[in-house]
Amino acid sequence: MWNLSFTPPQVIEARVLTRLPDSFRKKRRTEWCDANKPGHEIDSFLEGPSFDRAGNLCVTDIPFGRIFRISPALEWTLVAEYDGWPNGIAIHRDGSLWIADYRRGLLRHSREGGTPEAILGHRNSESFKGLNDLTFDRDGNCYFTDQGQTGMHDPSGRVYRLRTTGQLDLLIAGIPSPNGIALDTLGKVLFVAVTRANQVWRGPLLSDGSVTKVGAFRTFFGTSGPDGMAVDVDDRLVVAHASLGGAFVLDARGEVTHFVKSPAGSTVTNVAYRPGTSTLVMTESETGTILEVQMPAAGMPL
Repeated sequence: MWNLSFTPPQVIEARVLTRLPDSFRKKRRTEWCDANKPGHEIDSFLEGPSFDRAGNLCVTDIPFGRIFRISPALEWTLVAEYDGWPNGIAIHRDGSLWIADYRRGLLRHSREGGTPEAILGHRNSESFKGLNDLTFDRDGNCYFTDQGQTGMHDPSGRVYRLRTTGQLDLLIAGIPSPNGIALDTLGKVLFVAVTRANQVWRGPLLSDGSVTKVGAFRTFFGTSGPDGMAVDVDDRLVVAHASLGGAFVLDARGEVTHFVKSPAGSTVTNVAYRPGTSTLVMTESETGTILEVQMPAAGMPL
């Protein structure tokens, strides 16, 4: 059952906006590929779309430790290449780029460029399993997921919050593959994409900052599951699904109202709204493609 009106979701067709230029593609094996795409050679795996204040779209290329900037004119620039596996990224209020890096923890890349520097590489001297995605609240606190290779066989993933004071809070533990993370428009509810359980979890945030009564908001199906997420001004949640060829739009009750269909591959890994508009971009990682679509409402201001 998709929704209480017992009607199928409205299908919205996305279009190809741009693709990783051939000059940046060289198909080969990597350690990341061997662990996550065994038996395959790949030329890229795009993730983490995020817009900067100049309207440029930034994306990561996980297996090759690269961060690209795509101008409004669709010109691709390599802005960082380093020994890491960058996944989710988000623009900090100071203009720097914060990176959830699977190998190195939480990193920062300054507006001036250079090599990303560590913000947080471990918790109480224990390494993270492998960070995946992050988001900021209106006060500048950073929420991020520690996914690693967790799943139904090993439900030990975690969600953390790094406060602006430097205090690190463990908010949720025991998660089978925490991936994308988002807050509602009021900053009162935390959503976590739980990939291997094929669910989106919902947890109200109390006034003291703790999370309570975490539950399954929506359950999907497929060989993979929910990935990156974004919220619009009407509190709809857009959920990229990494094996079903698109993104699902959920209303405040968890009903599926729309499905955004990919015209390229089926591995839609993440989504982001162009600031101040109803234009959504999606990373299709199988083909190294950026998709674009007009949505029912504008994205939530970040």
